[in-house]
This record gives sequence, C-alpha cells and structure tokens, in this order.
Amino acid sequence: MKNNKNIVIASVGAILLLLGACQQGPKKEEPTEPGQEQVAPPEGIISLEESKSLYDNYTKNRLDIIEKFEAERNSDEKFIPARFTSFTYAEMKQYMQYVEQEAKEAGVKVASLRLYFANYPDKKDFPDGKKVVHPRQNSIFIVPTTMMDGKEQGFYIDAEGRAKPIKGVVSNGDTDEKGETSTAQASFAPSLFQRGNTSLNLNHGGSGPPPYTDF
Repeated sequence: MKNNKNIVIASVGAILLLLGACQQGPKKEEPTEPGQEQVAPPEGIISLEESKSLYDNYTKNRLDIIEKFEAERNSDEKFIPARFTSFTYAEMKQYMQYVEQEAKEAGVKVASLRLYFANYPDKKDFPDGKKVVHPRQNSIFIVPTTMMDGKEQGFYIDAEGRAKPIKGVVSNGDTDEKGETSTAQASFAPSLFQRGNTSLNLNHGGSGPPPYTDF
C-alpha cells in the first residue's frame, strides 16, 4: 500500500512539472552575439512581384529605345543593353566605412547616397586611364550627400580636409554627340583632383545583360 502511495505522489509531481513547462512555453533563442538586436526591414523593401513588374516595365518602355538608338550609332555590331550594375558586398561595406571615415574627419554627417544614372563613353579608356569595359552601356555612380547651407548636397573633400559641395567645382557644360564632355571639362576634372581634393563617388561596378539577371 505504501508503495502504491509513493507511485501516486511521484506521478502527480511529474504531471505538475510537465504542466509548468508547458505554461512557460519554449525558450527564446539568445542572440548569437552579446548585444545583438533584430534588425527591422527598411520601409523601402518591395515584394518579388513588384520587383518583377519594375523589371518588365523597363524592358517594355526603355529597352527597345536604347537598342534602336545604339543601332543608329553603330550598325556593325549588335548592342545588348545592360540590365544591372553590381558591386561586391565587401566593396560596398568598405565604401560605406570609407565615406563615414572621411565625413567624420571633415566634421559632417552623411545624409544619403545618391545613385546617378550614367552612360559609359564610346572609347577605350576613362580620363583616369582605367579601361572602359562596357563602352556605351548604361551604368550608375554613387554620390554621398550632407547638409550644407541648409540644403542636402553631394560633397567631396578638399585639400584642407573640408567637405565641399560638388556643384561648386564642376560645370554643367555641353556634351558632344557621343555623350562625352567637352575638351575643357575633360581637362578640368583631372586637374581638380591633382590639387589634393578627394572624390567620394563610386563607379566601375560589374554589369550584365540578359540572360544573366534574376528576372
């Protein structure tokens, strides 16, 4: 009889422990690193469906125009428009760190990154001597901005380490039929940075035409 009583007590105790564990629920997983917090998705995140729609809109409304334009410029070769520009993840992290470093040393805060649409020249080399890998292709370049004189402006670092607006040192001169800057502008830009000024603009990413896309 005594043994039966002990078995009942042990069984009740086990049931109570099991109920208590169920009420507590599963333990939350601890962050993999001390102080690590969950990052909320940015407001600009879009769905895969919207991404596909935007891609298709570009195909429908822009691609034919580009192909026809380039065919008129050079009918000897088939021109396949680029659909994306890419930078490695490591390169983008380095770029962000570099821009923040230079801005901090200049005593300003980075407000945003502007992605300017661009078009590569129809020649073999850029003014800085680097090879034009994709002549005539569309691309982008990135410009960091900061608040100056009450306005958000793209900036560079001058020879004294100060943040200065890009607009104050580059002109809006005309381009020729190939989309290239005039001789005066081409000679002006290199001399600007030979004086010790530092550009924070990023380009020379990789690009790819179909079928090397995600859509």
